[in-house]
Amino acid sequence: MLPLGGRPMLAHQLERFQSAGIRKVCLIIGYKGEMVQEYFHNNPPAGIELEYVVQHKQDGTGSAALLARNFVANDSFLLTFGDILVDPGIYSDLMKLAAGAEIVLATKQVNDPYRGSAVYVSGNQVVKIIEKPPQGTSMTNYTGAGIYIFKSSIFNNLHGLEPSARGEYEITDAIESVVHDGKLVRCLEVTGFWRDVGRPEDLAPASDYVSKSFPGN
Repeated sequence: MLPLGGRPMLAHQLERFQSAGIRKVCLIIGYKGEMVQEYFHNNPPAGIELEYVVQHKQDGTGSAALLARNFVANDSFLLTFGDILVDPGIYSDLMKLAAGAEIVLATKQVNDPYRGSAVYVSGNQVVKIIEKPPQGTSMTNYTGAGIYIFKSSIFNNLHGLEPSARGEYEITDAIESVVHDGKLVRCLEVTGFWRDVGRPEDLAPASDYVSKSFPGN
């Protein structure tokens, strides 16, 4: 709900989903989730049907994603975190790579992926993924960009997760289990605008981007 250009960041995300052809969205909400529901009740997103599921215990991205199982049913789906702002063309590009793959994930090049996940690739195929590796230990500069296309079979992997060393159920552990099983996991590098809007210094560039990319925001 961080404000960008006078509107919550989620409103900008939903606008970009709509421009990429996405019509149904499930929002996993938790702390102060009623603020999200109230905002979109009063400001419904054009062309988007919303459903909400409450995560009562914030214990990881894997357990949060598992809550969407009934919403997804047997369909493939796009998952992204609520603090990721990206050009909507990335959503469409990921969808184009989905045929024949169990998972398609977006990556971003960084100096050291210790803040997120370290993604090891061969061509456009993921061969290993490690969540929050110790600083200076990674042999890759790719990190997960927080945007994925999953088949519904991922819920079996999510259901079988064990808590990580951080005590959380990590979505990256579910992805690693798919890789370990020898199934195809593709990746797409984000080369244009991408921002994880999680720090105060991220707000200004993110606000500037939305005002320029979608005039009228």
